[in-house]
Amino acid sequence: MCFHTSTITKTKKLEQYFNVKLNEEVLRPIFDKPQYHLNGFSHPNMLVIPQQKREVLVPGVWGIVPDDKSKDEILPYFKEAVKYGGGLNARSEKLFNHFIYNSVIHEQRCIIPVSGFYEPHEYKKSHGKKKEKCPFLVQGIEKEPLALAGIYTVIDTYITFSILTKDASPQLAKVHNVKKRQPLILDLELTKDWLDPNLTDRQITEITKYNYPNKELLAYTVSKDLFSPKVDSNIPSILENVEYDGVKI
Repeated sequence: MCFHTSTITKTKKLEQYFNVKLNEEVLRPIFDKPQYHLNGFSHPNMLVIPQQKREVLVPGVWGIVPDDKSKDEILPYFKEAVKYGGGLNARSEKLFNHFIYNSVIHEQRCIIPVSGFYEPHEYKKSHGKKKEKCPFLVQGIEKEPLALAGIYTVIDTYITFSILTKDASPQLAKVHNVKKRQPLILDLELTKDWLDPNLTDRQITEITKYNYPNKELLAYTVSKDLFSPKVDSNIPSILENVEYDGVKI
């Protein structure tokens, strides 16, 4: 699953990397501010590249909402949907039969650029019996942006989106070692394909099975403060490696 992300890449770098343009210049200082830890359950605004306007970066609210809702119903919907994961993730295996996903999968796919994402890992200390949990941060090995595949709805002037998940690759299954899921990460070529309006159902399905190369990813443990609602973990130090007795992948 993917409920926590990091977005510290400057908008200019995103524009160059994905060959897009920020849709409103007034947004640049807002999204140039580094977000070391974004908790999806706070439904933050993040930049997305929408299929319907593939040349731009636009703000979207993390947590997909059915498009038959009004803008005034978005927040109440999030409160109700928290028991279903808040719309933060969409299982790629359900894209064609879920009541929200199947209405948008053909024309409202998107890319969510992130600097990294966090996944939980269960472990036992060398001489312990109790299971504990710590977070891993997953980044590109060269610290380039990661392109996460998503779907979105448009409600009035708002975009709401969900990050697609899939069965974890062998490497990431060792990281997210209980549920063994991961976000769908695409390379630059598949990023363009994902936004292609002419994809068939079969082509969409094939893309959702893609495993981003393990050699292009770096995963390491970070502070458990990430899990604490009482601690401000949106700080630079949350990106630092913290080692735990008993954690080996």
